[in-house]
Amino acid sequence: MTTAHQSYNPSFFAPLFAIEDRHFWFRARNKVISVLINQITTDLADGYRVLEVGCGTGNVLRVLDRICSSGTVVGMDLFAEGMRYARERTSSPLVQGDMHSPPFGIQFQVIGLFDVLEHLPNDVQVLRDLHTMLASEGVLLLTVPAHASLWSYFDEASQHCRRYESAELRDKLLHSGYRIEYMTAYMASVFPLVWLGRRLASLTNRRTTDDIHRIHNLANRELRIIPIINELLTLLLTQETHIVARRRQLPIGTSLLVVARKESKPMNNEK
Repeated sequence: MTTAHQSYNPSFFAPLFAIEDRHFWFRARNKVISVLINQITTDLADGYRVLEVGCGTGNVLRVLDRICSSGTVVGMDLFAEGMRYARERTSSPLVQGDMHSPPFGIQFQVIGLFDVLEHLPNDVQVLRDLHTMLASEGVLLLTVPAHASLWSYFDEASQHCRRYESAELRDKLLHSGYRIEYMTAYMASVFPLVWLGRRLASLTNRRTTDDIHRIHNLANRELRIIPIINELLTLLLTQETHIVARRRQLPIGTSLLVVARKESKPMNNEK
């Protein structure tokens, strides 16, 4: 069983809560999630159930709560620290729990897992555990960081286990019993900036990046709100929402976005 402090540092909740409403990255992610959740739930009968696993500070959960007005939205997280912030953003039920031992006697029509999978050592087991929590033909909406080539101090500070290539993620989903309906890279507009910025920072701080405090300082710099640049990047990334809404693929991006449907029993062989 993965413990909370192995997968994430709860000290990050406070600074995230302070900037999520304004930071271009979180705003852009919420836009694409809202578009896809609206599509996924449109034809569901009233009373459907939506679960966000790893709901953290409730930044996405409040979006789900707003869109899924004819269903029930539940947030689950390992961390009581994060849920205290989530309670300020939503009235949805919040449950402190572990996805490997879910505290539910029901299944869900939709499960969201937004930038959580990369924190967990056994990602295939996570996907299989979520599979059991989904109702028949239920949908998993998933986002993860993309490209091992973008690995940096930010991933180390965030306690990531990996970044994903699309082929790797596709293979793990298929072997875990999902049918992939849509997969694309996104955050394409910031890909060159992220690649260059992290390379320059790593070179500049080559001698000190093994210091955990230095790594955290570098990561925190990426969460700063720089007014004009922040609004420009928000505008650029908003354009990607129109592409995602039509379920077309972007050629590059710093993240991957997947809509996968529960289909079969997971394959026996581990990946």
